[in-house]
Amino acid sequence: MKSTPKLIKHFLLILMLSLFLLLGFNLILLATVGQKFASSGSPWTSAEEVAASLTPSGSGFSLSEAGADTLLKSAAWAVLIDDASGDVVWNSDNLPGEIPRHYSAAAISLLTRGYIQDYPTSTCGYGEDLLVLGFPKKSYWKHMYNTFSYDMIAHSPQIFLTFLLCNLAIIFFIYWGVNIRLLKSLKPILTGIQALPESENDIHLKETGLLSEVSASINRACELIRSQHYQLQKKENARANWIAGVSHDIRTPLSMVMGYAETLAEDPSLPEDARKKADVICRQSLRMKDLISDLNLSSRLEYNMQPLNLKKIPLIPMVRKAVADFINLDIDNRYPVEWNADDSLAGCCIMADKDLIYRAIANLLLNSRNHNPGGCQICVRVEYADGGASDAGYAISIEDNGTGITSNELDRLYHASYASLSCGQSHGLGLLIVRQITDAHHGKVELGHSACDGFRARIILPSAPS
Repeated sequence: MKSTPKLIKHFLLILMLSLFLLLGFNLILLATVGQKFASSGSPWTSAEEVAASLTPSGSGFSLSEAGADTLLKSAAWAVLIDDASGDVVWNSDNLPGEIPRHYSAAAISLLTRGYIQDYPTSTCGYGEDLLVLGFPKKSYWKHMYNTFSYDMIAHSPQIFLTFLLCNLAIIFFIYWGVNIRLLKSLKPILTGIQALPESENDIHLKETGLLSEVSASINRACELIRSQHYQLQKKENARANWIAGVSHDIRTPLSMVMGYAETLAEDPSLPEDARKKADVICRQSLRMKDLISDLNLSSRLEYNMQPLNLKKIPLIPMVRKAVADFINLDIDNRYPVEWNADDSLAGCCIMADKDLIYRAIANLLLNSRNHNPGGCQICVRVEYADGGASDAGYAISIEDNGTGITSNELDRLYHASYASLSCGQSHGLGLLIVRQITDAHHGKVELGHSACDGFRARIILPSAPS
C-alpha cells in the first residue's frame, strides 16, 4: 500500500514533535518552580546575614534590627555555640524549649548536616564560635549523607545523556510497536476502501482485531454496492434491449407511413390542402426516424457498444460535406451558412470515425434549425484549438443568432446523460450524441452563448499523428 510509508513518516514526525514539546514544557516548568522556591532565600544566606548582624556587647551579644528581620521572615531561631565549652552563649528570643543548651563535637557534626530535634538547621562561623539557625519543621529537607563518587560527578553529562537516549529509545520502540500494529490493522481496511469503486472486486475483510467493526461495515458496504451494481446492470440492459426492440418494431410501419405519405404528397389528383397534410406527415415521420436512429446510437455509445472505425481523414472536406448537405435541405434558404476556415488548415487531418464525426456536425446544424423555426444565420468555423498550434488539435465551431439557450439548460446539458433527459428539454438528445461522439474520440465539447446571443457549440478533436 503506497500510503503506508507516508503514515509511518507522519507518526514519527508526531513522535519527535511530541518529545520536543514535552522536553521544552518540562524545562520551563522546572525553571518556574525553581525560581519560585529560590525567591524565598537560602537558609545558608540567612545564617550569614544573622551572623553579620550579631555584635558583642558588655553583657553578651546584641542582634541588629536587620538580623531580627531576617529571623522573622524565615520564622527561624538562632543560637551561638561557644567553641571551647560547647555551651550556648547567645540565643534568639523565640528559641523553642526543647533545643539543647550544650553541644558536644559529635552533636555539632550531626546538626551541621541535618537537624536539631527535627528542626532543619543552617550554620555559619562567628569567629571561633558557631552560629546555628533553626527553621520550622518540614520547611526544608536535608540530605544528610551527600557524598558522591567523583567519577560519577565527572561523568554526569555522559550519564545523563545515556539515560535520556535510553528513555527516548524505549518510548520510540513502544510507539513504533503500537503504530505498526495499528498499521497492520489499517492496511487491509484501506485496501478494501480503495477497491470499493471497482464493483467486480470481491472484497471480504477479516472481522477481527482492533478495527473489526470497521471491517464489518466495509464488508456490508461492498455487498450493498455489488447488489446495487447488479440491479443497475439489469435495468440498463433491459433499457438497451427495449430501445433496440422498439426501434426494430417501429422501423417497418414507419417506412410504410413515410412511403404512403410521400405518394400522397406528390399525387396531383389530391387537393392542395390534402397534399400539404401528407407532406407534414412525411416530414414528421422523417423526424421520428431520425429520433429512433439517435436513440439507438446514443444507447450504443453510452454502453460502448458502438465500434469505432478510426481512420486518418481530412477534416475540412468532411465539414464542408456536412454543411453542403445541410444547405441542400434548406430549400427556403431560411438558414444561410457562413463558412470560415483558414487556408493553412487545408491539409489538417484527424484520427476519427468519419461517419460519427459527420453525424456530430450534422446534429449541431440540425439543432440550430430545429430550435429556430423562423430561420437564423449560422456560422461554421474550423480553426486551431489553441489559436495557432496543430499539436493541441482542431476546433469546429457552429454558432447561430437564434433564440439561444438559458443558463439552466446549459448547465443541464453539461451534466446530461440519456436517462436524465426530459421531454420538456429544448436542447437534448442531439447534443448528448455530439458529446458522446466527441468523448469517444478523446475530444471535448464546449457549449455556450454566441456573440449574437444565440447558441454556440465548439467541438475540439485531437490531431492525427504525423
